[in-house]
Amino acid sequence: MRFTRFKTLCLLASMACIGAACSSGNSQSNEMEEEMIEAKPKLELIQNEAAQKVDVLVDGELFTSFIYSDTLYKPVLYPIKTSQGTTITRGWPFEPRPGERFDHPHHVGLWFNYGDVNGLDFWNNSYAIPEAEKSKFGRIILKKINSISVKDDVGELAVTQEWKNQAGETLLEENTTFIFKATDSDRIIERIATLTANGQKVTFTDNKEGMLALRVARELEHPSTKPELFTDASGKITDVPTMNNEGITGMYTSSNGKKGDDVWGTRGDWVDLEGKIGSENISVIIYDHPKNVGYPTYWHARGYGLFAANPLGQKAMSQGKEELNYELEDGESMTFRFKVEIVSGETPDVNEVEKRFESWSKASN
Repeated sequence: MRFTRFKTLCLLASMACIGAACSSGNSQSNEMEEEMIEAKPKLELIQNEAAQKVDVLVDGELFTSFIYSDTLYKPVLYPIKTSQGTTITRGWPFEPRPGERFDHPHHVGLWFNYGDVNGLDFWNNSYAIPEAEKSKFGRIILKKINSISVKDDVGELAVTQEWKNQAGETLLEENTTFIFKATDSDRIIERIATLTANGQKVTFTDNKEGMLALRVARELEHPSTKPELFTDASGKITDVPTMNNEGITGMYTSSNGKKGDDVWGTRGDWVDLEGKIGSENISVIIYDHPKNVGYPTYWHARGYGLFAANPLGQKAMSQGKEELNYELEDGESMTFRFKVEIVSGETPDVNEVEKRFESWSKASN
């Protein structure tokens, strides 16, 4: 396991003290202590145009990559790693790992899309869709990278993306800013996405498939107790079998007090997925924002590793008790802000997560 920046500075400080026979008034020791307090992990954002990605590095090691490959049906963040370098995202289909599920090929890394936009399915599109069925699906394409910057230990990536039908017509223009932050124990991603109707009215018909979503590593799934069948919006059935549960430790906890599978189809400010990979305690927390349409969001959180916030699919998520069918007139926009926090080591309790939500939501208003 690599040293964190703080641990390294502590070691250097100790060595300096020994070498200089430190006393309480030693100026060298005081300077080193000040540096220890002020030091923060170093963020870098590096674009690789040939590989069609932007790497986000912390102290020279990969945190995540924004991937906009021509072979994908939407840009994604993949992989996502903890402060200790542990990958919390499923490897398949990019980098299959032993013991993983091979279901839902559209579940890749961290993404943002929806299952019914003017009748087109942007959620389920992947290489697995037969050519004859492609006309029913939409695709999100990177139009341009607007800016890449790091300032005051905060990394920002601003992009413009287009939500297109199979004829290449743009239904929505998406302007998104990713904000990346790091501490010794935490990795943070904020995504601020503004969707603007392009040339026509756009309707987001209530649908369970949405919206900000993450597919997690096998170890962070709930233990599997039985085989399951899942049906997507197009009627395609996926068999999700019972699997070996050794080392499978995931558990959802919602701000509304729900746990485990009971989180699905309920509203909440945030959901914390807690588990272990090897000996590392990990919390993956997704926060909704009070200014988002549909707040507080419904949670499309499945025990098999799909972790998603869906503020627009209200009829599907409420078993028909509510209905939204949100619409944007031509030129009209709506903005979503979400935060994903990956905590390594001593995982926060419910009260601490609530404090973090309140602090972030107030600061980002």
